[in-house]
Amino acid sequence: MVLVLGDAHGSDRAHRRALRATYRESDADVALQVGDLEWYDLPTSTWFVAGNNEDQDVIEALRHGESTPETTNAHLLASDAVELAGLRVAGLSGNYSPTRYDCDRADLSGGRRRHFTHEDVERALDLSGVDVFLTHEAPHGLLVSEDYDVGCTHVDRILEELTPDLCLVGHHHEHAESTFGETHVVCLAPVWEAYYTLDPETLSLTRHPPAEA
Repeated sequence: MVLVLGDAHGSDRAHRRALRATYRESDADVALQVGDLEWYDLPTSTWFVAGNNEDQDVIEALRHGESTPETTNAHLLASDAVELAGLRVAGLSGNYSPTRYDCDRADLSGGRRRHFTHEDVERALDLSGVDVFLTHEAPHGLLVSEDYDVGCTHVDRILEELTPDLCLVGHHHEHAESTFGETHVVCLAPVWEAYYTLDPETLSLTRHPPAEA
């Protein structure tokens, strides 16, 4: 089984306790996480995409394959893929900004490093054979409780091209499910409300009550 985690916001002490408790309770060998992690000293090897709330210096180091004192077992998926538990898992890091999308990543600075750019999307489109795709931004068609229309056309394009079996989404802090083309889309509840396990053979996702901190 693979541990699957929604937004963690581990810079908050209570949320960090919930995250630690989840790792203990699940006793998983590997985990996937969909952004807004904000704590990178992890007890279990965790592959994640960056959200809009992160330590951007840590994320930038991970983008370049560098280690920092703050990181243990934290592995960033930034328009690349990895083989885990017999699955090919890929991810798009960052959130969408219409004013920054056409920039080159090298031109982003400060907090603007949290966004993905056209370069990130194009690299993701070059991937193949993806079973599970992680993204902080949702594709269209996901019904969540927001006061705006949820869905990013660039995520749509990636799912249309890669046709993964499963897309895991963060950001919205609630559980919701939809279908986009051939892909089952699941928006994950945050770690302090639930955690999930993924059966790599069937790609079935099981939701569990929050671990006791």
